[in-house]
Amino acid sequence: MNRRNFIQKAALASLAASALPHRANAFVPAHNWDGYNFGNGPVITNRLNQGPFPSYQPEDVVPGAEVIMATTPSKKRVPNYGMGMATYLCDEMGPARKDKESLEKSLEKLVAFPLTDVLYIRLDWRDMQSKPGQLGPCAHWKIAFDLAKQYNKRIAFRIQLMSPDIVPESMPDFLTKKVPLYKFGITNEIGLPGKILYAPQYDHPAFLAALQELDGMLATQYDGHTQVECMDTYMYGFWGEGHTWPFADKHPFKDYTTAENTFINIFERQAANWKHTPLLTNTQPDFSRVGNSEIVDRTIRSHNWLRTDTIFIENMQIESLSNRPAWIGGFVENGISDGSAESLKIAEGITRTDSIIAHAKDVGPHYFSLWNWHNIQAERLQHYYEQYPDAIDDLARTIGYRVRPSWIWSFEKDGHPGLVLGLVNDGVAGVPGALRVYMVSAAGEKLAEGSLDPGYPKPGKVRQAMFVFPKGTNMEGVRMYAEIEVKGIRRKVNWACHQKTEADGALLLRRNI
Repeated sequence: MNRRNFIQKAALASLAASALPHRANAFVPAHNWDGYNFGNGPVITNRLNQGPFPSYQPEDVVPGAEVIMATTPSKKRVPNYGMGMATYLCDEMGPARKDKESLEKSLEKLVAFPLTDVLYIRLDWRDMQSKPGQLGPCAHWKIAFDLAKQYNKRIAFRIQLMSPDIVPESMPDFLTKKVPLYKFGITNEIGLPGKILYAPQYDHPAFLAALQELDGMLATQYDGHTQVECMDTYMYGFWGEGHTWPFADKHPFKDYTTAENTFINIFERQAANWKHTPLLTNTQPDFSRVGNSEIVDRTIRSHNWLRTDTIFIENMQIESLSNRPAWIGGFVENGISDGSAESLKIAEGITRTDSIIAHAKDVGPHYFSLWNWHNIQAERLQHYYEQYPDAIDDLARTIGYRVRPSWIWSFEKDGHPGLVLGLVNDGVAGVPGALRVYMVSAAGEKLAEGSLDPGYPKPGKVRQAMFVFPKGTNMEGVRMYAEIEVKGIRRKVNWACHQKTEADGALLLRRNI
């Protein structure tokens, strides 16, 4: 089975289909993403004054400002929410397994892999539900959450509505008896050899009602859950990637408008349910003509995130990822070598995996997959890493956002002491939400706080922010903290600086210039 051939070769809704609102086609033509109007970024609270800050007449905003402290980049991995190396525990072929080893042990070794930040799980619908009205997660889902808690890791996941890689349909059995199936036929390009491939009638009332129920139950339990990083959107087709390649000009809808409206409504219901946990939509071109361009556009406008399922891919996906708005998270998935000679595929002294990693870095990802495609085992990851650690280590130290106050100016105006932070980002991506900074006195009193504009500071640029304190504030021992706010939830951010931080994450103000 060659799942990736498609991208290499190819250039809940209402309860009834009849209830879907009629729309004109919402197809979004291809466009340059850099500077494209996707609407405003997420709403922030307590916007900080972000300058500029002249220190001389006639505009002495910060009179007499002088740099009293500076920081330099950390050379270590700095884990934070909204970024990291995603180790796959399960893909479309099932969870990691090793002969003569328990499922728990096989998964634990992956969770404990030194570079693991986020755990990724890909399941079929039938793995999460076997009876109407209740969730019934499979064993590896439960094990994953237990291990995530034990090792302080976070979980991202996808629920597939259709897969060519299992014998039954992805839908649970109670639904296959109600939902008609559209027959594609047999192909040697994907899926199990000789399997007749079917698609569910996505716009059938029973399918839509059941999916609405599933998503509602999942959101009730996991939206905003402290262990859940993000969730993929429910897309059409094989693996939920938005296509049924290689079957051109075939899909289970009566026309394009019906297909598009169906998936618009599925997306809108999911977006309404998941108010706090980011959703990731595949940047897949609309090979199957089911409305992908509109779903991607709505994903950006609702401040959700993007993903792609390989990096050597159509140029439009590269355009989308590399020029997405700075506040939009980006997930790059690509299988990597298991270290065996036949999987290295060395060209001009570079392994294919190291080339994949370099190209993933080129588009500024927040996440990258540590994944031996269809052969998941910790030993396989380790085997490659022991031979070729440099590219993986480099990405692990630069992925996502890595923020620090590079310059800290002190000033006083009208008797009020204050600071200006020159915030920088040594990572490869913007902040996938809004960075908040707050100051606390040595005595524990909060002195000032506020947010930067969404996405800032951007990589390679300085974003300044001013903090003004009450008269008489003792600046000695002021503690500087950072948080990220994503979809209304704030989480601690670790400063990515070489200089020492405190056990609670604070950077202590001190003169070092």
